[in-house]
Amino acid sequence: MDRSGEPALRLVIFDLDGVMYRGREPVPGAAALVAALHRRDLLIRFATNNSMTTRAMYVPRLMAMGVAVELDEIVTSTSATIDHLRAHLPEVGSVMAVGASGMLEELQEAGFDAMAAADAVDASYEGGPLDRSFGAVIAGLDPSFDFRRLAAATTAIRAGARFIATNADLRYPTPTGFLPGAGSIVAALRAASGEEPLVIGKPEPGIFSAILERAGVRPEEAVAIGDNPDADIVAAHRAGMRSILVLTGVADAALAATLDGERRPDQVARDPSDVASLLGVSLS
Repeated sequence: MDRSGEPALRLVIFDLDGVMYRGREPVPGAAALVAALHRRDLLIRFATNNSMTTRAMYVPRLMAMGVAVELDEIVTSTSATIDHLRAHLPEVGSVMAVGASGMLEELQEAGFDAMAAADAVDASYEGGPLDRSFGAVIAGLDPSFDFRRLAAATTAIRAGARFIATNADLRYPTPTGFLPGAGSIVAALRAASGEEPLVIGKPEPGIFSAILERAGVRPEEAVAIGDNPDADIVAAHRAGMRSILVLTGVADAALAATLDGERRPDQVARDPSDVASLLGVSLS
């Protein structure tokens, strides 16, 4: 307990894009904030809904921005899905992956018998039983998604495979606009299979719950720092955690003043130095 009688802070979870960096540019002061929290011996995690990239690929990117990070501190929606399977569905060993190569690589490295949906059927497939059974279908963003992958995955789900979505973002930003996100693929699988998925990524609480369980930290001992009230703040609220909305990404002060319900953060910070003040740490 701290002096106020509240549980002491043990874990800080950062979103990435909009909090640690904006595109290819680091957010000023973000690296210093992480360093200050490390000096306080607080646990740090970086959580992203991205399912296409392996955790290892984030390490050099953050290090190049001056952010000291270890591989175990990176949590993607794929790695959170893996943690959820291990903790809550240990009987699942064979999975079909509807996603990019990074997802398949993470699943295989975690010890799952993982097969890409495109490899489960050939071009002549007409909807019959698959050659093998799957304990789960894991769906994320797949830039090569097509009818063949849709057919294979929905057949597996109708045959009894658990339907799990790494995230349900309907679109994601690019430097020039927007592209369809994992949620668009999940919607197609839902429509074709008639089954509802378990969604792990934000705004659902699964990604934060997986982090808390793996770290052995209670929700009241953690804080989530994000820039998106519709994803980061809602997920924190649903996971029972405190949240700080930082105005370095999608939200500005005018938007922050209008937030209510699950979208309303516990606190609002202008920038990383403001976050440091709220958390009672010094950047010097």
